[in-house]
Amino acid sequence: MTTHRFDVHPWGVGWSCLRNTGWEDRGQSHRESVFSLSNGHIGWRGTLDEGDPSAAAGSYLNGVFEEHPMPYAEDGYGYPEHGQTVMHVPDGKVIRLIVDDEPFDIRTGELAEHRQLLDVRTGILHRTATWTSPAGRTVTIASQRMVSFTHRSIAAVRYEVTAEDAAVDVTLLSEIVADEPLPEVHSDPRVMDALRDPFEPVAHHGAGGRATLVQRTRRSRIAVAVAADHRVSISSRGAAPEPHTEVTADLARTAVRARIEPGESVALVKCVGHEWSPDLDDVALQDRAEAAVETAMKLGWDELVDEQRRYLDEFWTRADVTVDGDERLQQSARFSLFQVLQSAARAEVRSIPGKGLTGVGYEGHTFWDAETFVLPVLTYTAPSAARDALVWRHSTLVHARERAEQLHLEGAAFPWRTIDGRECSGYWPAGTVAFHINADIAAAVVRYVQATGDVDFEREKGVEILVETARLWCTLGRWDDEGAFHIDGVTGPDEYSAMVDDNFFTNLMAQRNLRAAADACRRHRDQASALDVSSEEIARWTTTADAVAFPYDAARGIPEQSAGFNEKERWDFEGTPDDQYPLQKHFPYFDLYRKQVVKQADLVLALQAAPDAFTPDETARAFAYYDGLTVRDSSLSASVQATVAARVGQLDLAMDYLAEAGTIDLDDLQEDVDEGLHVAAHAGVWNALVCGFGGMRDDAEALQFAPRVAAPMTAFSFGMLVRGHTLRVEVQHDAVTYRLEGGPALGIRHFDEEITLEAGVARRLGIPALADPGPRPSQPRGREPRRAGAET
Repeated sequence: MTTHRFDVHPWGVGWSCLRNTGWEDRGQSHRESVFSLSNGHIGWRGTLDEGDPSAAAGSYLNGVFEEHPMPYAEDGYGYPEHGQTVMHVPDGKVIRLIVDDEPFDIRTGELAEHRQLLDVRTGILHRTATWTSPAGRTVTIASQRMVSFTHRSIAAVRYEVTAEDAAVDVTLLSEIVADEPLPEVHSDPRVMDALRDPFEPVAHHGAGGRATLVQRTRRSRIAVAVAADHRVSISSRGAAPEPHTEVTADLARTAVRARIEPGESVALVKCVGHEWSPDLDDVALQDRAEAAVETAMKLGWDELVDEQRRYLDEFWTRADVTVDGDERLQQSARFSLFQVLQSAARAEVRSIPGKGLTGVGYEGHTFWDAETFVLPVLTYTAPSAARDALVWRHSTLVHARERAEQLHLEGAAFPWRTIDGRECSGYWPAGTVAFHINADIAAAVVRYVQATGDVDFEREKGVEILVETARLWCTLGRWDDEGAFHIDGVTGPDEYSAMVDDNFFTNLMAQRNLRAAADACRRHRDQASALDVSSEEIARWTTTADAVAFPYDAARGIPEQSAGFNEKERWDFEGTPDDQYPLQKHFPYFDLYRKQVVKQADLVLALQAAPDAFTPDETARAFAYYDGLTVRDSSLSASVQATVAARVGQLDLAMDYLAEAGTIDLDDLQEDVDEGLHVAAHAGVWNALVCGFGGMRDDAEALQFAPRVAAPMTAFSFGMLVRGHTLRVEVQHDAVTYRLEGGPALGIRHFDEEITLEAGVARRLGIPALADPGPRPSQPRGREPRRAGAET
């Protein structure tokens, strides 16, 4: 039984979203992940200000990694030679406190109060503590922490100490700490040996309240500069003590000492600048970090906070998701949307790691789920971030072409897991042969262009991605004697299947990739010509797309996950006890690969991605069949199952899956949040609400909606950007209201009705009665989803 771990805090009462009260060592690493702050460039884990106790210190810069040798029991051709792992960069969030001569430590003395609260409406992490030292001196500590959305390189802290019952001497030690130990990210000691002591000092400077550390990774040769400056004030006094800084190669420490009377406070504002580059001169890099800090200090804490609030006000105005009737779902919907924004808002031509910048999980790698789960949300809520992520993929084409050539293929083969665009997967059955990632990237390009109308991006970047991935598919597949095109020996989304023939999802996405490339080249003939695309090659793509083979189980009347999948022996779900999940930790992969058991949505993901490819009856039958095989040992599955369950009318089941998706990280349902949040799972919450219960489809020229409300929800709404203008959809049991806030008229489909929305004119339309969806599909024994509305 799992208990909710964070209090719900109202949206409209100052602070909002989630709060943790009290302190206990258990669950510390989980709280550090949940309270992480990021802007896509900088990531700060939600550790205590004092830096101790801490499960994982965690200060990250997107793209900063160290290389390590890739260990294999036996080498093989095409295996990646080097791995990449995200590193802790010098940590500038630490502020230690000494009261008289006693260090503030929540494990000593008496802690009368301790609260942490994440305000997603303003992007501020608040913390308050009232502590009595072992010597009997009582102080109150109040801190606020932010990672700026408006100043890409800046994170800041305001730390205030108030004397409660007696005058005290307060010492604040503000630090930049380098060489924080990295948690074990790999079981091979040869890898961990390469990741210990990853930085070599380059330069360090300090004077007054300022300090800078510059370091460089030993193998990847990435330089990092972290700079800080401070401002001190004392309440009811004009004069404040001057800070003093001492710096060594691995530690910068700025000390502030003050005596404060009862009721008096000393406050420290700290701005920290972060820059990195593999190419920039060390001095130039240092100058950039220090210039960013100087700008932030001139603005001051209040203006930084005001700018952050204005940025987020604009975001929430266009993108907010409201849920009436279920406060837990409301909490998770906003928290999840905030985490998606944090993962990418200022990444600016960098990847979106699977854990964002909240921990070292997955070694900081990005995967296919960035394009399949995260980019749909960003495309409709923060399209500039989606564009940047696709520009980053385009920038890695040189590596993808090299990888395709290494694999004796044409075009480009994007990596299964990576940081800088080179393949980092050492397990080739699930990595190298999971070629669907190439079509997933292509689909993200098509969606982005369709939603935004960004023709410049399509011409300058998108066409090349579509062309090179289309070329890959033509050389990856084979033709049979009857004229069908097969793609053999690949791995689809389901990680309990590998090296299968004609994976339905892979083939479907490849088909769409081929057609999209042909269409784009017809629209942009000059760009196609520059890429040596001939009319014959375009014809080859369309012919191949039309001939793609799709396995079908005629006896059941459903599409098949892969050729022959439904003929395999069914997994013994009844004989598998609860403590043997997740299965990959208790059974060999060869056993999983030859059975009917699904780790995460695969065929069901195809139902979500391309609903027009299936009849309604096929969709309902296929969903029910594969729901009975899916054990959800992956965080990616519940939201997809929620989406498709809602579309086939299984609303109660959809709500249960949505409740699980929304609490996977908040309640640590899979007990793996210590190393960071699952960003794609958070994106899935938006997908389930908007594409599932909202019935939104964007696989045709016009957006389509078929919204439904299900208990415990009584109503919900969401906003999305379409061609630069906000469309709000407000759903009740019997009606839905569409509001287009600016721009030209927009044609959409409401269920089977074509309507035109005019800016500023609300359209309220009825919701037709739901047809009987039939009996609720069953799941493997013990793998039923968490019930919606459950308190534990």
